[in-house]
Amino acid sequence: MKAVVMAGGRGTRLQPFTASFPKPLVPLGDMPVLELLLRQLKAAGVNEVILAVNHLHHLIRAFCGDGSAFGLSIEYVLEDMPLGTAGPISGVLDRVGDNFIVTNGDLLTNFSIEAMQAKHLSASASASIAVYERTVKIDFGLIEVDEEMRLTGYREKPSYSHLVSMGLYILNRHAVTPYLAKDVRLDMPDLMQSLHRDGKIVQCQQQDCVWLDIGRPDDYAAAQQLFTDQRELFLKD
Repeated sequence: MKAVVMAGGRGTRLQPFTASFPKPLVPLGDMPVLELLLRQLKAAGVNEVILAVNHLHHLIRAFCGDGSAFGLSIEYVLEDMPLGTAGPISGVLDRVGDNFIVTNGDLLTNFSIEAMQAKHLSASASASIAVYERTVKIDFGLIEVDEEMRLTGYREKPSYSHLVSMGLYILNRHAVTPYLAKDVRLDMPDLMQSLHRDGKIVQCQQQDCVWLDIGRPDDYAAAQQLFTDQRELFLKD
């Protein structure tokens, strides 16, 4: 499979650091997160990658080049305007094959892309989403009331678990093409919900894995430490 990597975001949650540095190039120890992702894609059997770039794209081009340093062939597609997390796909549909990977450029995980591909194909899915169970803790006492504002429940600092998108997808080109228009903004949640609404198979895949949202400062700090201490979690070689 080929892969489309969304590397055009501004990384606003990591500002001011990302004001002069694209988020996919933020370092994890001695390696930018984008390099780690490219090496993982190569290890999963991907040979061709399309980087969708915008913010500070010249720095990404300068670092990645033609991809030969990673054993890949890399092409670029430049967003003249922000097209969302799915919109840039419209401009590369003629280059991706029948099924293709889409991933955020700042993805940090050891989720098995190879296993995801196999399950996606066996299920004949229109789309597959990598999901992770995240626990959210409320730091306050949660009050529940009725229509007359009378207390019905009081829970001290409860926790809730939810499945969240990891920013890793496999899409079937024929299934998603009708929903994509060139230079029209589209976000991945809208694309997934449109497929589901029209009766297409959107398969959610969960694995026992590590995943951190490095767009959050707390997660980024944890990711730096984890990569330093357990590099082998992400790079088998």
